[in-house]
Amino acid sequence: MALVIPDVLEESCSTRQALERLAAKWRVLVIYALLAGPQRHAELRRRLPDITQKVLTETLRGMESDGLVERRVLKETAPQHVEYSLTALGKTLQEPLAAICDWAAAQAASR
Repeated sequence: MALVIPDVLEESCSTRQALERLAAKWRVLVIYALLAGPQRHAELRRRLPDITQKVLTETLRGMESDGLVERRVLKETAPQHVEYSLTALGKTLQEPLAAICDWAAAQAASR
């Protein structure tokens, strides 16, 4: 079976659109953090200490909108408790991201 390489230079290319969504600075790191299981906002902030609260909130909202993350309210009354987890779609990124990690480790070892 021949490898089909999409024309990612075309704006309408679905691969390009996916890459643009995933290429946002924090998205891949949030995915990695959530691969460990559901976490609350504060837990994610501890795992990603360089991200601001505002940027984490915006990132999670965008990922929820894209169907990668699910937001679950644990407690409705103030202060509200919410946890975030990967959706089935978000979990499908585990294998491609693992391949990138393997590639990066191989490149680092060959230096």
